[in-house]
Amino acid sequence: MKVLVTYVSQTGNTKKVAESIYGAVSDDKEILPLTEVNSLEEYDLVFIGFPVNQFNAPKDAQEFLKNKTVGKDIALFMTHGVPEGADPISDWISTARGLASGANIVGTFNCQGEVAQKVMDMLQNSDDPQMQAFAEMCASGKGQPDASKLEKAEEFAKDMVAQKKAWTE
Repeated sequence: MKVLVTYVSQTGNTKKVAESIYGAVSDDKEILPLTEVNSLEEYDLVFIGFPVNQFNAPKDAQEFLKNKTVGKDIALFMTHGVPEGADPISDWISTARGLASGANIVGTFNCQGEVAQKVMDMLQNSDDPQMQAFAEMCASGKGQPDASKLEKAEEFAKDMVAQKKAWTE
């Protein structure tokens, strides 16, 4: 089985998760930034990661999910500024699933990442009380993803590979 781990990372959070996923896969594997992937044809399982910015995946990740995943077995992973279990996460996962509606999504993983200081400053200094509240939620992300979150990402990777192998046996 051949596995690809591909990702978009702007502050390094998603890259850390991608590297943990990659490290947990013992099969034939590659890790590449999303911008370097032209086709998924040669891969049996593809892990696709991105940060959530402005309540959605970055445009390049959106286009990739829409246009390059049709008919493929994929596992999605995302980093975001809010604590795990926060209300907006399920909407973000649903949106990503919708973008990749032509793919077979075998699983999803998400974890909190540290929000860039300039974004935190913008949120905290906003006149919008919702943005200020969002900044308070994101404040708990300092130092994330930590070792425990990266370990969960590794377990996710192992589970997805095992699941894929079980289907093909």
